[in-house]
Amino acid sequence: MSGDKKRAMGRGLSAILSENSKKVNSAEEKGAEELVGNIVEISLEDIITNPNQPRSNFEEKALKELSISIQQLGLIQPITVRKNGSKYDLISGERRYRASKMAGLKKLPAFIRLANDQELLEMALVENIQRRDLDPIEVALSFEKLIEEIQITQEDLSHRVGKDRSTITNYLRLLKLSPIIQTGIRDNIISMGHGRALISLEDHEQQIFVYEKVVKEQLSVRQTEALIRTIKNPKEKKDKKVKELSNSLKKGLKTFEDFFETDKVEIKASDKGKGKIIINFNSEEEFQRIQKFLEN
Repeated sequence: MSGDKKRAMGRGLSAILSENSKKVNSAEEKGAEELVGNIVEISLEDIITNPNQPRSNFEEKALKELSISIQQLGLIQPITVRKNGSKYDLISGERRYRASKMAGLKKLPAFIRLANDQELLEMALVENIQRRDLDPIEVALSFEKLIEEIQITQEDLSHRVGKDRSTITNYLRLLKLSPIIQTGIRDNIISMGHGRALISLEDHEQQIFVYEKVVKEQLSVRQTEALIRTIKNPKEKKDKKVKELSNSLKKGLKTFEDFFETDKVEIKASDKGKGKIIINFNSEEEFQRIQKFLEN
């Protein structure tokens, strides 16, 4: 067996694929089928982060914890990249990439994908949407970017990401909120439920007024909804003028009050002549006293 063959066997499949990956730039080129779908080790210096990365919040403490884990155990889950000449565009795994860099790693295990710019954007966005730790505003921005960049409808998007259309609509509506409130949702000061309630107020000043009250008084979503209802339907609308009773009804009211020996009788009448008589009581004893008048 020749020395070259022995050296190749000793280096292992990953090393061979890593070397071959530098020669392959498209799915049509020789060796592409061997490369795609395999894990190869690539240099951190050759990785280009995705400028369209929808995730913008990377908590420093969580990154530090992950970097310590990587130092001790190595990177367990490979990142996913796209071949771009002699470099690699990062598709998914930026958090792992950043933590590995922090941990002092020089090379990372990676899945290599061959994709055009639109596919790169779509893969990065969809991968992020599926994450559980993405905040609602980041999800909403990802949905918006997919719709705008790939030019698809909400219905098509729902099929691609496996979510109901109504869910997508609810996320997108969050972007109508004041930027101050969007920041509050991102920072977990209020929930998405609070945000959805605040959307019903179109005026940003009213939104901020309610938002500040929610934060200050730590209102629940239901309490927030109730507060918004009172703002949208002020009491003035409810406090209609009580219709004045006719002289005959006034006399009748006095008769009932005298009969039941109480001033807690009400008569309500409509313009059509229909109405009702209400006898109020403050205790069970008072109820029984009124009942006796009816029985006698």
